[in-house]
Amino acid sequence: MTATTSSSASPADVVAQLRSAGLTIAAAESLTGGLVCAALTDVPGASAVVRGAVVSYATDLKASVLGVDPQVLASGGAVQDRVAREMALGAARVCGADIGIGTTGVAGPDPQDGVSVGTVFVAVARAGQAADEVQVRELGLDGDRARIRASTVTAVLGLVTEVVSQIGASGWTGGVDEAEDSGRVRR
Repeated sequence: MTATTSSSASPADVVAQLRSAGLTIAAAESLTGGLVCAALTDVPGASAVVRGAVVSYATDLKASVLGVDPQVLASGGAVQDRVAREMALGAARVCGADIGIGTTGVAGPDPQDGVSVGTVFVAVARAGQAADEVQVRELGLDGDRARIRASTVTAVLGLVTEVVSQIGASGWTGGVDEAEDSGRVRR
């Protein structure tokens, strides 16, 4: 399996881009276990854009906390594009963010539920988007557990920059209605 590459972006680049666009972000992480949020919050000034993260390492948390369809999880397991999409949407919803990130995959050392090590899905969603419209990438990553997890962080941050650039080109049309938006912190 080969990786579908996204543009590369440093956490500082992502924070600056989100800040410039006036957008907030949240993450739903499985195999990365909080690494995406940690990378973003290592950047000075990240509090202006980072709303939070949910580490949903256990499959049942993907459904109960993030709202991933239990039927999807039961029929195909936790490592699939639909799960990454729904995790990203759940992160945006749960944390009240404009952008949500989802990471799910197998970092190893062993396959999981018949899915080979290095199979990863990353997704980036706009709040309120339909799941089928969420940007997702399937990655086929090589290396040990640490390398697969680090490569996942790099890939999803690259995808964030692509999505935010698309938003900038088309204008923000968030899915959060005015009533929901009244309780959100916008910086």
